[in-house]
Amino acid sequence: MPLRPGPAPSGPQDPPAATPREPLWRHLVGDVLRKERQAQERTLKDVADAARISMPYLSEVERGRKEASSEVLAAAAGALGLGLGDLLARTHAELVRVTSRRSAVPTRALRGNSVRNTSAHDGLCLAA
Repeated sequence: MPLRPGPAPSGPQDPPAATPREPLWRHLVGDVLRKERQAQERTLKDVADAARISMPYLSEVERGRKEASSEVLAAAAGALGLGLGDLLARTHAELVRVTSRRSAVPTRALRGNSVRNTSAHDGLCLAA
């Protein structure tokens, strides 16, 4: 007996094309690190040596291809004269800048019938 094609397997649906994707944290952190390194006119090798991480790995972090540990981020930030808090604050500011270009979605307040705009990025939480 020949096999009949069954229904297409159902899997996770892609978000609608009109919905912009949230930026990934690793891309934002990499952008901040790269911009700071370039502003200081330093090479990848110089910063990687000062941070005691490999140059190819730092390059991957800057390009947002690697999800760096908090230890690596602290070392890279320190090599650039920044604290980890400074790096995270600058990355948060970049996240707010990038996402603020989108229009805020009106939501109902928890109490009452008033409508207000809220941002999902009012706070910052990072677990490592």
